[in-house]
Amino acid sequence: MTSESTIPKKSFPTEWLWRAVLPIALIALLLGFAAVDRSVLSPGNLLNIAQQTSYLALFAMAQTVVILTRGFDLALGPAVSMVSVGTALAMAGATAAGHDPSTVLLAGLGAGFGLGIACGLFNGMVIALLGVNPFVATLGSYNVAIGVATTLSAGRPVQGVPELFSQLFYGGSIFGIPAAISITLVIGLVLHLMLGRTVFGRSLYIIGTNPRAAAVAGLPVKRILIATYVLCSTLAALGAIMMTARTGSGEPNLGGSLSLQAIAGAVVGGTSLAGGRGGVGTAVLGALFVTILSNGMNLTRIDGYIQMVVLGAIVIIGVLLDRLRLERRQ
Repeated sequence: MTSESTIPKKSFPTEWLWRAVLPIALIALLLGFAAVDRSVLSPGNLLNIAQQTSYLALFAMAQTVVILTRGFDLALGPAVSMVSVGTALAMAGATAAGHDPSTVLLAGLGAGFGLGIACGLFNGMVIALLGVNPFVATLGSYNVAIGVATTLSAGRPVQGVPELFSQLFYGGSIFGIPAAISITLVIGLVLHLMLGRTVFGRSLYIIGTNPRAAAVAGLPVKRILIATYVLCSTLAALGAIMMTARTGSGEPNLGGSLSLQAIAGAVVGGTSLAGGRGGVGTAVLGALFVTILSNGMNLTRIDGYIQMVVLGAIVIIGVLLDRLRLERRQ
């Protein structure tokens, strides 16, 4: 009869192999594209991959915090568009009113984060207080956010983003590291500490593992869920502000397919849609994989519609692998 002490020895190699799959796939993917186009490994393109990953990693981290609780946010992409438009409109209006650059910047940040928090609060309250399924709730807010972004901008880019804003969130650097990468690194570190060392962070894992047990244990599940969706939308708003600084205008279509890309990054990285497992590291690795894949397909001139098919297939494969991993553990 097998003793309990032998179980960790048998399960360790399997778990180690699961964790090694993604890093190996990242290297293979990068080298594979480089074999087709050598510019993939050029310093300029590698820096571009790092910057693109910084944006997607923020969105993947945003999805991760809600996926940990067995939810997800389909409205993330349209919320990014709405925040982008709202931020640009607020700054353009403050500039036209003759305010100084600092006031203009604060007006834009206030509008952007305000819209993001409002979106998260709406999603969280509908899901936690009304008991609506996260898919249905965020699908509804998906359309609301698209409508708001399109109406506010009249379907056109909003000009008037000041140079200070673009310099702070895109053109600048911290210790030689581009602003976007620096911001993502700081947010990632803070979020990692929050998930692992705070009551709120550990509660997300408990709720995702067993919501009923969490309620029985006395956790304020509804309040935590509302706070989780607010956190998700706040992170998405920060990403939207950074992307608006890069484009130099408020874009009603900025969100595009970010909802799917962010979910793909989280799931491919190893965050389980069954809840209770995942983290910042998995989100960043998954975002890097999706970015390298997208970058390589662009450089090798693969049609954009085909890229969407590939991305959708990767999400399905990621879910299947996660299910297989859970079955092996059981």
